[in-house]
Amino acid sequence: MTGPGPSRPDNGREAAPHDDSHDDASLAELGYKPELKRTLGNFHTFAAGISYISILTGTFQLFYFGIANGGPAYWWSWPMVFAGQLMVALCFCELAARYPVAGSIYNWAKQLGGPHVGWLGGWMMLTASMVSLSAVALAYQVTLPQISSWFQFIGDGTGKSAAANAVLLGTILVTFTTLVNAFGVKLMARINSAGVAIELIAAIILVLLLAAHITRGPSAVLDTFGLGEGQSLGYFGAFLTASLASAYVMYGFDTASSLGEESKDPARNAPRAILRALIASFLIGGLILLFALLSVPDLHAKELSVDGLQYVVLATLGSTVGLVVLWCVVIAITVCELAVHTAGIRLAFAMARDNNLPAASLLAKVSPRFQTPVLPAVVIGLVAVGILILNVNQPQIFSVITSIAIIMIYLAYLAVTLPMLVQRLRGNWTPREGKFSLGRFGLPVNFVAVCWGIGMSVNLAWPRAAVYNATGPQHWYLRWGAFLFIGVVGLGGFAYYWFVQRKKTGVLAMHAAVRPDDDTPDSPTPRTP
Repeated sequence: MTGPGPSRPDNGREAAPHDDSHDDASLAELGYKPELKRTLGNFHTFAAGISYISILTGTFQLFYFGIANGGPAYWWSWPMVFAGQLMVALCFCELAARYPVAGSIYNWAKQLGGPHVGWLGGWMMLTASMVSLSAVALAYQVTLPQISSWFQFIGDGTGKSAAANAVLLGTILVTFTTLVNAFGVKLMARINSAGVAIELIAAIILVLLLAAHITRGPSAVLDTFGLGEGQSLGYFGAFLTASLASAYVMYGFDTASSLGEESKDPARNAPRAILRALIASFLIGGLILLFALLSVPDLHAKELSVDGLQYVVLATLGSTVGLVVLWCVVIAITVCELAVHTAGIRLAFAMARDNNLPAASLLAKVSPRFQTPVLPAVVIGLVAVGILILNVNQPQIFSVITSIAIIMIYLAYLAVTLPMLVQRLRGNWTPREGKFSLGRFGLPVNFVAVCWGIGMSVNLAWPRAAVYNATGPQHWYLRWGAFLFIGVVGLGGFAYYWFVQRKKTGVLAMHAAVRPDDDTPDSPTPRTP
């Protein structure tokens, strides 16, 4: 898909196409030489962002949780989360225009807060990406067996057999995304773009079909089901818990900028892709959730808080149409997994290129044939499969780790927006001339983004039984899992960086830009805080 062509000069000839040398020069200013192939256009970068958010994957996977904890009124968390994430996205747009570079979160945090903040933000995001890869893969188990019992390869789909089958299906999906990413960004972009196109068309058709079956008025989304009664915070406490169903979906829009070194004119296209991905996800996802609540035959059916949107689709639209929609959900899950894997690879490559990971020279190596870092694809895939295996005998622990991964992503975003706010207050932040800029709104938007990030991180980490110990027996270490796990990962990881990697950090010679007055690339030199 392409937009209107460039305007013609007065002489009637076509305007010159974009010159990639300008993008390569911007990369050289950051100390890196161009190695990844620039093949991605406007729609490819948009598709990368929206496939990570994945409207159908997130809404179908988490609708049941929102209804169970907040009733139909949980819907209002969707615009609330959008408003907060929009503030973050606007800050990212300025950064994407100024620093169009792979591993965006890591590099942005490094540029704004220094190498220590950059490493910690990158480490949080990388760890979360590998856990998220496993979590998204589990969504196959929620959908495929509902399409056909044939996909329940192990057992009858209850108890440990469901967990074992989820691991099997998830491993197949992770293997697929590993192979696709290893064979180059062009193949990944084609599959991802085709999948996103199908997902968007299916989502819009689903909105129209649900709208055609509306049986109640909009006041239904004010129904709280009496949840929160007798609790200290009342329904507000229940709503904050239910809001996690929206917070778990609307993130990952930065993926559009993480492919900056493989995109054409990324300083212009990446900010647009970030905003378009977030806004499109909000509008279409919000309508799906709204019309699902207004069209389901029985708003009080217990299946709503068990099977979620899958139940709504089958009960409202019938088995034939419902199965078609569920197949589209499978496609959405697949491209979402592909986008999560892709983003993780670029992040690992960016950190390794700065000699900030073990075996950095191997992880940062770009395949001369496929022009993509192959080893990170394999390593991240293997780690994701290993995490999946935890789900067989310890599903409670896995659900805790999955929830914590989302918090770590919000914290990684804070590692960008908070230093950016500090730079603004010091008068040191200047958007790239002629590119995306918030102008005088920059400071208030950035301030709200930081407050939102802190508030939602606390909400996500709060030791609720409904999130961290939903089924018995109750364990204190599960309830406080967010603080314990993040503490171990954050402090342990940073201790490794401080005592081992910190003295080695610096752009590897094989990846360093060549200075105009020198024929040899920069040697790896330690960065100063």
